[in-house]
Amino acid sequence: MTTTSVSLADLVGLAGASLGPSDWITIDQDRVDTFADATDDHQWIHVDVERANAESPFGGPIAHGYLTLSLLIPLFSQVLSVNDVAAAVNYGLNKVRFPAPVPVGSKLRLSGVINSVDEIPGGVQLTVDTVIEAEGAGKPVCIAQPVLRFLGDQG
Repeated sequence: MTTTSVSLADLVGLAGASLGPSDWITIDQDRVDTFADATDDHQWIHVDVERANAESPFGGPIAHGYLTLSLLIPLFSQVLSVNDVAAAVNYGLNKVRFPAPVPVGSKLRLSGVINSVDEIPGGVQLTVDTVIEAEGAGKPVCIAQPVLRFLGDQG
């Protein structure tokens, strides 16, 4: 894991900076099942291991795309640490794509490039081009452009 650790004031100079990669995280069936329960998305391709092994075009169960996306923030927090913020806010996403499936058992990690840095009232807004890859896969499993706000002490 490669972590960039900066102060809020230092964020302004980070446009174009590469971040990461994060540590690898394993996507096991328990995580997929827990996500299915939390979101009420129990599609067989995710949770019915026997059927997915027999009928899935992927040869077994795969993680939900939104499960993969939900890992963006915990993985991102491994590659960028802002030391003196009162709050970090997930402001939204400009773009998300899932170019490849995530078979259960895959190991994922994140890397990124800071696309833009904008000063906003009370803090800084980052737009980051992130890529989540699966170990040994030919293409990324998630490409996303989160917009993150880091806010200073509102006093």
